[in-house]
Amino acid sequence: MSTTTENGMGGPWSTSREKTYKKTTSSALKGAIQLGIGYTVGNLTSKPDRDVLMQDFYVVESVFLPSEGSNLTPAHHYPDFRFKTYAPLAFRYFRDLFGIKPDDYLYSLVNEPLIELTNPGASGSLFYLTSDDEFIIKTVQHKEAKFLQRLLPGYYMNLNQNPRTLLPKFYGLYCIQSGGINIRLVVMNNVLPRSVKMHYKYDLKGSTYKRRASRKEREKACPTYKDLDFQDMHEEGLYFDTETYNNLMKTLQRDCRVLESFKIMDYSLLLGVHVLDQSQREGGEPGQAGGDGKRPVGQRVLYSTAMESIQGDGKAAEALTTDDTMGGIPAKTHKEEKLLIFLGIIDILQSYRFIKKLEHSWKALVYDGDSVSVHRPGFYASRFLKFMSTRVFRKTQPLRFSPSKRTRTSIPALKSYSQEILSSQADERNEEDRRDRLGGACSLASLDTQAVFGSYLRPDLVPANPSFYEGSSMGTISTSSIFVSVNNQTDERDDVASSSTFTLEDSAICLTSEQSTMDADIDRDDGSVLDVYL
Repeated sequence: MSTTTENGMGGPWSTSREKTYKKTTSSALKGAIQLGIGYTVGNLTSKPDRDVLMQDFYVVESVFLPSEGSNLTPAHHYPDFRFKTYAPLAFRYFRDLFGIKPDDYLYSLVNEPLIELTNPGASGSLFYLTSDDEFIIKTVQHKEAKFLQRLLPGYYMNLNQNPRTLLPKFYGLYCIQSGGINIRLVVMNNVLPRSVKMHYKYDLKGSTYKRRASRKEREKACPTYKDLDFQDMHEEGLYFDTETYNNLMKTLQRDCRVLESFKIMDYSLLLGVHVLDQSQREGGEPGQAGGDGKRPVGQRVLYSTAMESIQGDGKAAEALTTDDTMGGIPAKTHKEEKLLIFLGIIDILQSYRFIKKLEHSWKALVYDGDSVSVHRPGFYASRFLKFMSTRVFRKTQPLRFSPSKRTRTSIPALKSYSQEILSSQADERNEEDRRDRLGGACSLASLDTQAVFGSYLRPDLVPANPSFYEGSSMGTISTSSIFVSVNNQTDERDDVASSSTFTLEDSAICLTSEQSTMDADIDRDDGSVLDVYL
C-alpha cells in the first residue's frame, strides 16, 4: 500500500507530494524504473527480430543493478535492486505493432522525469505519467501480474486480429526487487491526455451498488465520479452522430466479448469529458498547457487516441485526430453543448476466481445480486453494454419536419382550395367536350341523306382514315379518338367521302374483333337515318 508522507492534495495531473509504496519512496522508485527500463530496452536492441514463439510469453530476464555500478550497469544513488523483465520479445512485438520505436520508448520513459499522479481508485496503486503524455506506469499486485502473464498469448492473438480496441494496450511488464520487497509495474497507454482539461471524469461499471463518489473524492480538484453520479449529472446521456455511435458500440461489443472469453470481470470504462463551450468561456483551448507548464504535442503512438480506437478506417481517424481535438470524440449534450470525449477500458486484470465468487455470493445475500459490481463475466458484460448503450451513449436522432399549429391548420384549407381549382378546370374542360360532341352530332345529322361508308360501296378506294373494321382487327383503338367515315351515296358523287370525328378525351375504349361490332343500317328510301351501334 502507498502512504503519503506529507499532507497535500494536487490536481489530477499535477505532481503530488512524496509518497511511499511498500516502504520505498516514490523518488527512489521512479529512479529504479528509469534505470531498469533503460538497461533492458537498450540490451534488447542487440537481439535480432524474429517471430514470437509460445515460450517467449513465459521468459523472464533478470539483471542486478548495484549502487556502485558494474561492468554492465551504471552507478546510481539508490539502494541496490534487481530488475526483472517479463516476456521481453513478446512486448517488443506489441510495441512494434503500435509503431513505438525503441528510441522513442526510451526517450519517453528515461530521458524526461516521470510525473506522479494522484490515485483516483481504491486499489492503492501508484501512477506515473511520461512527460510527453504517451505512457502510464502503474504498480500492480502479484496476482494481477501473474494473470497478465497467462493472458499474453490470447492478448497477442486479439491484437493481431484487431489493433483498434478500447482495451488497455500493454507495452511492458517489470518487477523491482529490493530489500525482500517486490514491486511489479506495467506500462500502458495513456487514456486521458494532460493537454486537454477534463471538466468531468467518470469510472463507469454499469452497476449501482455503492457506485457514487465519496465525500473525500468530491473534495478533489478534479474528482472521479461513478455511475450514479453520471446519471444525476448527465441524465440524458451523451449524444453522438450515427456513424460514430455505431463504431463506438461495435468496438465495445467486440472488446466485451474478448473479456468474457478470458473470464474477466469488474472492469471499468474511464470516461473523460471536455466541454468546449466552457473552455472557450474560460479563455482556454483544447490543447492547453499541461500541469508542468508545457504544451505537449498530440500522442504519436498508433491507435492510442479514442477516435483512432473506434474508427474502422485509419485514414478517417488520422483526419479527425488534430491538435485541437487531441484525438477526442466529438459529442453533444441534450442542450447542444459541444464536447470532446476521451475513453478507454481499464482494470481488466480481475478474473472471476474463487475469491470473487465468494464475494458475489456474500453480497447477493445482503443486496440485489444484479446490482453489485462483482458478477460472473457473461452477466457483467451484458449489463456493462446495456448501461453504455442506453444510459451513457446515445445516437443523435435525424431532424424530422414538425409543422407548427398554424401550418398544420392551413394545410387542409390549401388542399381544399387547390381541389376546387382543379374541379372547376375539369368542369370547364368537360363542358367544352360536350359542346364539341353536340357540334359533331349536328354535323352528322346535316349530312346528305344518301351518305354511306365510302369503303363499303367502293372497295377500290383507299379511305383517308382507318375504318372501324381495321381498328377492331388491330385489337385496340386509340385511347382518345374514334373515327367514323360517312360516304355520300348519290349516284353523281359516290366517290366523294366526308368524315366526322368523335373525340372522347377522358376515357380509354379498347375494342377487339370479338368484343366490338358495328352495324350500320341505311334506309335508302327515306335517306335521313344513320344508326351506329357500338
